[in-house]
Amino acid sequence: LYSNTHHRIAMPLSKVQKDALVSYGANYAEGLTSAEATERRRNIRYGGLNAVKKPINCPTWACILLPCIKHIPSMKLFKQIEPDDAEVLRNGRWVRYDAPSLVRGDIIRLECGDVVPADCVTLSLGLDPVDIDGEAVPSGSAIELVVDVKDITGEAKPRTSNLRKDGTATPTQIFYGSHVNQGSCIAVVTAIGPNTMLSSLIQDGRWPPKGEISLELQSEHAPENETDEEVGVALIERSS
Repeated sequence: LYSNTHHRIAMPLSKVQKDALVSYGANYAEGLTSAEATERRRNIRYGGLNAVKKPINCPTWACILLPCIKHIPSMKLFKQIEPDDAEVLRNGRWVRYDAPSLVRGDIIRLECGDVVPADCVTLSLGLDPVDIDGEAVPSGSAIELVVDVKDITGEAKPRTSNLRKDGTATPTQIFYGSHVNQGSCIAVVTAIGPNTMLSSLIQDGRWPPKGEISLELQSEHAPENETDEEVGVALIERSS
């Protein structure tokens, strides 16, 4: 798979992105092996299955007898943001799996129209793998990833990742249930299921968001003396 790196665009990783790969035991070029993914799925430390409990977690029989539950605003919104599948790099090949099969440390591809299947941090822009060890040539490219996270954190302004002057892509944190409005990227999964931002907000009774709560979340979880670039990753570290 893309064995000749000379044909790849050089897009080096920032320190934050490199640290994320190490922290989550990820491999940008090959992804996880099937055996590694299975082991992580069994290990509660990694979060188990990538599934978020509904805001009203009623038994199946109750939902059948009381179909009105499905029409409660929070339940309707949850249905709209629940991901179905994901494109993941497994054993060096891109394959499409059901979203609950993802594990922390998976390398995934996102493109316009996708529902983000897990909390993740962007590594490179575009669908093709890039040469992360090459020396980037400064570019005036307007390539950009735009992700709507308002249904998760209430942010009115979409989150974006751009190609910066040093050739790296902004390491933007995006959440399970967000919608990709423009562009594409390769990202590393940093939290799944019960450890995602959405699950945390549901458990705390703060979802659906009543206005923008992203600044509130940053002040709660970001360590002191942290750069702006690092804040996105830090919001996920709390649930590792």
